[in-house]
Amino acid sequence: MAKTKSLPMTTPPAAEVVPGALKGRFAFISLGCPKNTVDSERMLGKLSQDGYALQPDPDGADVVVVNTCGFIEPARQESLAVIREMLALKKSGRVGSVVVAGCLAERHKDLLLETVPEVDQIVGVFGREEIAAVVDRAVQHRDEQRSLFRPAPVRALEDTARLRITPRHFGYMKISEGCDRLCTYCAIPKMRGKHITKPMEEVLREARELVSDGVRELIIVAQDSTYYGMDLYGRVRFAELLKQLDTVEGIEWIRVLYAYPEHFSDDLIETMATAKKIVPYLDMPLQHINDRVLKRMIRRVDRSATENLIGRLRKAMPNLAMRTTFIVGFPGETEADYEELKSFVAEQKFERVGVFPYSLEPGTPAEKLDGHMPEEVKQARVAGVMEVQQQIAFAYADKQIGKELAVVIDGPDPEFANHFRGRTYADSPDIDCEVRVKGKNLRSGDFIKVKVTAADGYDLAGRSIGSAW
Repeated sequence: MAKTKSLPMTTPPAAEVVPGALKGRFAFISLGCPKNTVDSERMLGKLSQDGYALQPDPDGADVVVVNTCGFIEPARQESLAVIREMLALKKSGRVGSVVVAGCLAERHKDLLLETVPEVDQIVGVFGREEIAAVVDRAVQHRDEQRSLFRPAPVRALEDTARLRITPRHFGYMKISEGCDRLCTYCAIPKMRGKHITKPMEEVLREARELVSDGVRELIIVAQDSTYYGMDLYGRVRFAELLKQLDTVEGIEWIRVLYAYPEHFSDDLIETMATAKKIVPYLDMPLQHINDRVLKRMIRRVDRSATENLIGRLRKAMPNLAMRTTFIVGFPGETEADYEELKSFVAEQKFERVGVFPYSLEPGTPAEKLDGHMPEEVKQARVAGVMEVQQQIAFAYADKQIGKELAVVIDGPDPEFANHFRGRTYADSPDIDCEVRVKGKNLRSGDFIKVKVTAADGYDLAGRSIGSAW
């Protein structure tokens, strides 16, 4: 789902505007997943280096850049709504021009030109490195070329010199681009191209740059993180990469997202279980558990293999917090298939779960499958699975009461004085739960020990009792 990211108020040294070289003022709106966030931060850095000054609010900007999400229909609609909002500001004279970038632009260029023709410039996913030239044309109202698209690169793009829009203490590290999976419901390969591994030495260099910019929690992202290395080295090398990242000075936590279940070797499990900095948290999207549905999705992992892997993970990491996602209402999913999924969720007791209704994506193989169902049926099935999961999540939160947990502080609590918002190892930013911490003189990025005193639904509350280590 698309999510608007807040804008940074400071600029890292790598992205400073040269004094006296101001070309204009720009605002930036970033939508979508953490991988899109990395692209946004790279574009922000490019624009700042080229002489454009970032402002936190679109009002009065010479240009607004909207980095869109095109993954599923609700995300596309949110992206279009933001674009229209910016165009309304342009029409009223409060914004100079509007540039649309990212996944929606990559996938639906012609539709955008038809639906919102007032957009000044459109740039695809792989045109991000030329964003400064695109913005130049928009600011100067040169419309001889209104769009810029580049083919998917043969090697991974660099993600250095970013102007980050996350809080300073955590940052996303993209280790690869694109995807080689053939999941029938997914259009990502059409938007992002084939899987391309970023060389290990480059990942390590970027990790050290992030540390120098204040990052203490490194969050690994990719379309398929466990496939890392296959195209570049002829074999998966994700475990080796994690071992190397575990040695980088300055990192306190390493968190793994988007781990496809197929390539989980014993070496990878052992690495995650024994590394000093990798937290026992794993985001592993499963999408379903019924073998027939999984086959129609072309997930290439059946129920037996999934249960075996979960068992191995739980045995190696008894305190593992596992996040997964499921799609309900996939074409041909029967009531029995749906009940099997609900039973599986009840049995496995995942700490974190996201459930989404199947979204028909034009041009994907699933579009031609039989058994598409009404939206109300899909929504009812989402509610049914989440009802099961809610009780599991609430019980998990209740079990944390009385424990002393390491918590990273994300910032002050806007509702209560002398309170702060933070996260445990079981919580990834933006998508998981929070801890409300009572304490004094705490700062964003502090790792502290918290005595958990209460649970509030999914979230926790507690008091600071000192430094985490």
